[in-house]
Amino acid sequence: MFVRTFGWSFGVSAVALVAAFLYGGPQALFLALVLGVLEVSLSFDNAVVNARILERMNPFWQKMFLTVGIVIAVFGMRVLFPLLIVGLTAKLNPVEAVQLALAKGPINEPGTYAYVLHHAHPQIAAFGGIFLLMIFLDFFFEEREIKWLHWFEIPLAKVGRMNGASLVVGLFALALIGLLSGSELQGPVLMSGIFGMVTYFLVQGLGELFDTDVSGEIDADDIPAMAGGTHGKGPGKAVLVAGKAAFMLFLYLEVIDASFSFDGVIGAFAITSDPIIIALGLGLIGAMFVRSLTVYLVRQGTLDEFEYLDHGAHWAIGALAVILLITIGVEVSEIVTGLIGVLFIGAAFLASIRRNKQRASEPEPAHTT
Repeated sequence: MFVRTFGWSFGVSAVALVAAFLYGGPQALFLALVLGVLEVSLSFDNAVVNARILERMNPFWQKMFLTVGIVIAVFGMRVLFPLLIVGLTAKLNPVEAVQLALAKGPINEPGTYAYVLHHAHPQIAAFGGIFLLMIFLDFFFEEREIKWLHWFEIPLAKVGRMNGASLVVGLFALALIGLLSGSELQGPVLMSGIFGMVTYFLVQGLGELFDTDVSGEIDADDIPAMAGGTHGKGPGKAVLVAGKAAFMLFLYLEVIDASFSFDGVIGAFAITSDPIIIALGLGLIGAMFVRSLTVYLVRQGTLDEFEYLDHGAHWAIGALAVILLITIGVEVSEIVTGLIGVLFIGAAFLASIRRNKQRASEPEPAHTT
């Protein structure tokens, strides 16, 4: 199972490291390896969330995530996205943006690719932070039978009974970061945050346009519930979606995946500004291993066996959202960003093990005839 699932990742990583060595020698090989490790450490919580959504899809759409999805992750987010941001920020056409990227240059030198992208960070952080915050709020504002951190999750579920609770909290957070970002950044930060919120509700709302459930089992507008793992016929049984509903779930998954990658893309420029090395390290090595880890979690049924992992992953999402919003005004180390997700997942995993042991030690209820 392990070799079959991770075989492609090891193979692609080997090719990427060879390409990095041929491109820039031992230094480029080392940087690509460091970036790959960085991406995996930052995205472990991403793999858990991806796995919960992916297990709701039929085999065809799972393959789509691993083929088309990896192309979007590698070339869309690790190559085209930085070029797009630099082009828009510096008012450059695509050819000029590519030329600027290939020219390299340090992050503290005005006019360089790394410098322009670094200074676009507040807008990127506002978009990704608000989008991830809405995911966190919608998950914990929903009443759930299973709760991990009861002392906090029960009050959140009570707040969620209010209509539009996530929207109210999201708008309050957006207004707060707008006030704290300063007069120069206030406009761009607020607009980016609004786009992040609109994107979240758009992905959900589009489900109504695809509400064509021929099977009568599940609709595309149930995407948030499916993503949270609340749909199924009986305990532990998931309804596999197909067709237009699966397509909407695929789009939802790609937007979440992209939002998780923001911190890795920005953090990579603290290590190198070379777009080729970033694409090899973050994309081919890191993104491939994250996808393999996602598939491994699905095939092993880990999320059902360790029931608090969902909660741990969404607490990590909330923490990442807060960190992204904080980084608009304060620099936060990528080590902190990566470790906080791992800590939440690790704590949830250990809590799940304890819960399973408690269940195993409990006496079975007596059967009466």
